[in-house]
Amino acid sequence: MNKKNTTKNEENNDMNTNLLVGYVRKSNAGGALKVSINTSAFGDCATYVTSDGQAYVPLVISLNALGKVLSGERAVTTLSQLQD
Repeated sequence: MNKKNTTKNEENNDMNTNLLVGYVRKSNAGGALKVSINTSAFGDCATYVTSDGQAYVPLVISLNALGKVLSGERAVTTLSQLQD
């Protein structure tokens, strides 16, 4: 397999290792983003702790998909955690 195909397969494997945590949509009034998090999925998320002892859950939203939600092209997009 050539390098270009290997890179594409690695990207596809990375996309398959996301944990769906919730959804993001624009509010009805259009002035805010509404974030809905599944509490069961949130509990399954990995966390990290900062030097001051605070724990955080790192989540991601695709900028491309979020832009489509903001422009009205899509109604909703996903909120996920990247899994190793």
